[in-house]
Amino acid sequence: MFNWPGYAAMAAAIVVAAAVPVPVPARYPLRAGAALAGAWIALGLLATWCAYDRTPLYRWRWMTELLPAPPTRYAVVSTGLDEVSATLRELFPAGQPVLLDLYDRRLTAGGSIRRARTLVAPPAGAQPARPDRLPVPDGTFDAVFLVFAAHELREAGQRRALFAEIARILRRGGRLTLVEHCRDAANVIAYGPGAWHFYPRAEWLRLARGAGLTPVTQRTMTPLVHALVYRR
Repeated sequence: MFNWPGYAAMAAAIVVAAAVPVPVPARYPLRAGAALAGAWIALGLLATWCAYDRTPLYRWRWMTELLPAPPTRYAVVSTGLDEVSATLRELFPAGQPVLLDLYDRRLTAGGSIRRARTLVAPPAGAQPARPDRLPVPDGTFDAVFLVFAAHELREAGQRRALFAEIARILRRGGRLTLVEHCRDAANVIAYGPGAWHFYPRAEWLRLARGAGLTPVTQRTMTPLVHALVYRR
């Protein structure tokens, strides 16, 4: 929904390519490109519908299986759109959540996040934060959830600082659950050039290890969405 300008622009380009008269030598490559773009739009929308609406993904109950025990205290770190904290309150009724909001127009440059922020207010009680300064003491949390958020930090230094801060605020043995699309074959097929908005799985592993976090498990929710769990 929040990426509609990109889809609209591609659709308009396809219409123009199909309708504008061009010399015969250029007509077929142009229309072939338009057909490919149209196929990517259709495939991307279908893949998103299948991944988000036709699976248990957005019920989030599957995330409880990734933790050794329900967390006593946990943090949800978002970059403008918190999609998970309301459900986590239901899944962990005895837990004490802290919501950390990294949204900053200077840091999160994606147009979709800005549109999302305009339409969806942050949850009540969300605390402003920065990738290099999460406003909580060391060793506070049993779990941190970073869901469809980290890829919105487009500078490597921001991502590196965030993982270091997450390692700092986790208790020893605490878990980071990272949920992301990855730049892999499935996402490239589904989204074409749009998959370059995501990062390869190797990037998340590199950041976690650099922060002293150890990979412990992972789960794939459809071929497009991956949950990667790291332990401090």
